[in-house]
Amino acid sequence: MFNLFLAVFPEIFIINATFILLIHGVVFSTSKKYDYPPLVSNVGWLGLLSVLITLLLLAAGAPLLTIAHLFWNTLFTRDNFTYFCQILLLLSTAGTISMCFDSFEQERFDAFESIVLIPLPTRSMLFMISAHDSIAMYLAIEPQSLCFYVIAASKRKSEFSTEAGSKYLILGAFPSGILLFGCSMIYGSTGATHFDQLAKILTGYEGARSSGIFMGILSIAVGSLFKITAVPFHMWAPDIYEGSPTPVTAFLSIAPKISISANISRVFIYGSYGATLQQIFFFCSIASMILGALAAMAQTKVKRLLAHSSIGHVGYIRTGFSCGTIEGIQSLLIGIFIYALMTIDAFAIVLALRQTRVKYIADLGALAKTNPISAITFSITMFSYAGIPPLAGFCSKFYLFFAALGCGAYFLAPVGVVTSVIGRFYYIRLAKRMFFDTPRTWILYEPMDRNKSLLLAMTSSFITSFFLYPSPLFSVTHQMALSSYL
Repeated sequence: MFNLFLAVFPEIFIINATFILLIHGVVFSTSKKYDYPPLVSNVGWLGLLSVLITLLLLAAGAPLLTIAHLFWNTLFTRDNFTYFCQILLLLSTAGTISMCFDSFEQERFDAFESIVLIPLPTRSMLFMISAHDSIAMYLAIEPQSLCFYVIAASKRKSEFSTEAGSKYLILGAFPSGILLFGCSMIYGSTGATHFDQLAKILTGYEGARSSGIFMGILSIAVGSLFKITAVPFHMWAPDIYEGSPTPVTAFLSIAPKISISANISRVFIYGSYGATLQQIFFFCSIASMILGALAAMAQTKVKRLLAHSSIGHVGYIRTGFSCGTIEGIQSLLIGIFIYALMTIDAFAIVLALRQTRVKYIADLGALAKTNPISAITFSITMFSYAGIPPLAGFCSKFYLFFAALGCGAYFLAPVGVVTSVIGRFYYIRLAKRMFFDTPRTWILYEPMDRNKSLLLAMTSSFITSFFLYPSPLFSVTHQMALSSYL
């Protein structure tokens, strides 16, 4: 039992730390003695410290992987694949929290609950990544979704934020119901919920090809694809991403994609990956890449552009998963890792610029003359999004398309290359707007705070220098992909 406690200690710590933060905020923000202080910065730093301590506990627990596998294999499992995805999730959460401090103070946004509601769904996503049972998977995904509904509407004085939260709540109920229906269909057809048992059943006899099992697996796939904004289940993303506060949009763009991609990969690796489902995933990948590239060309707002860019990148990331091979899972991990860094970089810059009410792409005119460092950093990030060599985004897309060709998806890879070329139009258009256009009204940009500067320095350095020595990431992701199949 003590070994089990050690195996789940990071999750236990972040749960307790989050509730202590919530109690701390409620007590002190309503205290007349301290004159009702705003606690966004205070709670934010404590939340960031909690996430970093959880990360250290997870890293220190690496030798306990074998113990966790032996004692915790009924509902959850912890292997190298789980370990990599959980560390990436915690790093993304820490990067999101570090964006919030100065921007919330500038906008006089004193709701400390918004900071607390970032690590709170993180613990659900940690459980979801390690879920090894359909019941555990559903119970982990629902608290995550409930927190997302609240933080999307956390800016209560903004009608756009309230609209985003309402839309997310209504539309998010459908994939949850579909996901639960899929789990019920599989249990009703097989009598099993554990992934190992399902793998034996689905590969053991012809009855596994029954319509009930296929409908259950298809429902799980649809519910998961809806939550990661894959086409044709993407319709909710642009409005919700635009209406939510910018740090929340960054979190929604990264964290669910990490947790759900890890979980759905585990579900379909364990014996339930058929040719029909592979064709469905190929279709979703191609449709996401095409729509993301074409729809982004018509956007005039920065956040809506990034929302459609996120939809397109879901298509690229799903390319690796659709292959169903070790190389495909490896390319999936590489793609998610680089995508998370690029997205944190992009939203940190957008958040810094929105302090001066930069909302439309046209507002970026002559940014290179008034704030050249931000313009250069933003351009590098956009070029990496576009897959221009030698930046990290090019290495990510190259390995994803290489994995697609390796599994025989000869149509998927050329479509990805063509959509990448189309996508370069609107990414380069941003750079052209910043360096060569003259704005109708000149905007004096405020200096960027230290937290965002350090965050941008780390992410931009990785994006620009990754091509010099990519071997460590390739080696680590290969080991993680192997562990998911063993």
